[in-house]
Amino acid sequence: MTDAIDIQGSCDPRFAAVKDAFAANFTEAPEGLNEQAARFSVLVEGEAVVDLWAGHADTGRTVPFTDTTLTPVFSTGKAVMALLIATAVEAGELDYEQTVASLWPEFGAAGKQDVTVAQLMSHQSGLPGFDEAADPAIWFDAPAVLARLAAQAPMWEPGTASGYHPVTVGYLANEVFRRATGRTMGQALREDFADLDLWIGLPESEHGRVAQMRKPSAAPNLGTIDRIKQAAFLDRGSAPGGRGSTEWRKMEIPSANMHATALGLARMLGVVANGGALEGRSVLSSGVLEQLTRERIHGPDKVLPYTISWAAGLMRNEGLEVFGPGESWGHYGWGGSMAMADPSKRLSAAYVMNRQSPHIIGDPRPRRLLAALYAAL
Repeated sequence: MTDAIDIQGSCDPRFAAVKDAFAANFTEAPEGLNEQAARFSVLVEGEAVVDLWAGHADTGRTVPFTDTTLTPVFSTGKAVMALLIATAVEAGELDYEQTVASLWPEFGAAGKQDVTVAQLMSHQSGLPGFDEAADPAIWFDAPAVLARLAAQAPMWEPGTASGYHPVTVGYLANEVFRRATGRTMGQALREDFADLDLWIGLPESEHGRVAQMRKPSAAPNLGTIDRIKQAAFLDRGSAPGGRGSTEWRKMEIPSANMHATALGLARMLGVVANGGALEGRSVLSSGVLEQLTRERIHGPDKVLPYTISWAAGLMRNEGLEVFGPGESWGHYGWGGSMAMADPSKRLSAAYVMNRQSPHIIGDPRPRRLLAALYAAL
């Protein structure tokens, strides 16, 4: 099966079935979602056992997808965002239980004075979007976004339920991080994890490496639409627009516009898989890792049509079973990308692609790869 497509990279012979599944996603993908290009990277105890890529980075199918191709991973970047917040906790600059308003007094307006950092990161603050539709260009003016969200009343009582914040949580978390550490998340990622090839705010000099995305043919399934879901996903200004892809790539939106390689994502999630260590370097202590990964809320999400167990920025696999069969943590991105960690196996993995599906969580292509991976373990 793997002879039909030019697959590059490496694969330990134990995981030959993973390579077969990877190839099958190009020719016989579930739901007809045959790949244009993709990469799947798996690390066990920090060592790459699978790192495969194939296809074309451009929609014209003239530019090969390589190991240096960057892919927009949308909400998969939230996993990295969660880890960056954890590094600030590790440094003693931030506490999950402190209120956001203790760092950012204006945020305490309109009934949000008791929202904690942990609640913010687990989508409990009640700010999944703007309460009144906005011009999509507002997202390119971060101070305007922050002022509006700080003044806004929550759409439900904070701490009583989760409601996925597709874009807003990135602005809010980045502001908390900046006030606590003196750096933005993009700066910290470049300075502290420079070798991972993960970018929040992509310099124009790197734009030539970015894969062209083929957008999904249908909208995601959000269930019954109400005002909360409308604000999160469906209003005209629910997502950035109107300024072009160059400006979007340069912006720091940790929740929505990370550019990454699958290997970089898998390496970063290795911090969760390997007891807080990144390839021998201690990043998080066991105590902070426990605070990052423990359940913060579990129940029907007010935005996504799932019952979700949220950690402090990571999805827990419990009940979802979208990160394989194990006790895992991770995040999916709009259209299919995924990064996950399973500490019981000391395993981390990530998948990127440039043909997007309508799925927000649980795209069948990475799920097929994870099923083959776990069967081989």
